Amino acid sequence: MAGMNVDDLVAIDVHTHAEVSASGQASLADDLHDASSGYFKVEGKRKPTLGETAAYFRERNMAAVVFTVDAEHSTGTPPVPNEEVAEAAAANPDVLIPFASIDPFRGRAGVKQARRLVDEYGVKGFKFHPSIQGFFPDDRIAYPLYEVIQETGTIALFHTGQTGIGAGVPGGGGIRLKYSNPLHVDDVAADFPHMKIILAHPSFPWQDEALAVATHKPGVHIDLSGWSPKYFPPQLVKYANSLLQDKVLFGSDYPVITPDRWLADFDKLPIKEEVKPKILKGNAARLLGLTRPGS
Repeated sequence: MAGMNVDDLVAIDVHTHAEVSASGQASLADDLHDASSGYFKVEGKRKPTLGETAAYFRERNMAAVVFTVDAEHSTGTPPVPNEEVAEAAAANPDVLIPFASIDPFRGRAGVKQARRLVDEYGVKGFKFHPSIQGFFPDDRIAYPLYEVIQETGTIALFHTGQTGIGAGVPGGGGIRLKYSNPLHVDDVAADFPHMKIILAHPSFPWQDEALAVATHKPGVHIDLSGWSPKYFPPQLVKYANSLLQDKVLFGSDYPVITPDRWLADFDKLPIKEEVKPKILKGNAARLLGLTRPGS
């Protein structure tokens, strides 16, 4: 299969999930999965296979960053294997871009795995979900992983803000929101100044903190996944149109929010016409190294 033709793509979605393995192993326990589906009012099939995800984005002439979430230390549920995600991307190089996820509590074994995933499987970044994984991003337990990410020129993507996972379950399923305040990523950006970082989602209730970090730290970007654009805070729209127009990225959170729904609502936002292509594709293509700087 031919590789990715960035010029022909309509958009690059930087935030999609691999929720089930080829063997049927889901990345979340059923109660957390069902709570998330209810929170996002998901209709239809929630657990597409990686092959189905590739076909979905190919039909729309879009590319997608795809990843699992490894939170086995705190949840007891094994993730969809990173290697499986990377192999699916290798089999669908025209549409899928592989990220990985490694629980910081895996220690030296996780660091070794991270390097192997970059060197042998070509992963382009790593997803962290502090609330589910149960750590503050600036906890030194994760710093050896960040060292690998910075050294290899890959990307660290952090969930920020509230999460639909655990919403409505007694005690939120034990998931603590405090870990996902984006201000905790500020120390990481200061300590790893050459690491590329994405703050995922409108960061409710810490949107201003996310905007402050992204405007202050050159390596920090924001993806717009996980929310319908019609609910974006006005200050996020304002910054996306101005100071952060080169650092804001389209992301859907597929399959809980589809690109179709997201793009339909995005079209209704007062985003400048010259800024829209940057958000939908240009900024991501540059950050992911798919185009030359300045192109």
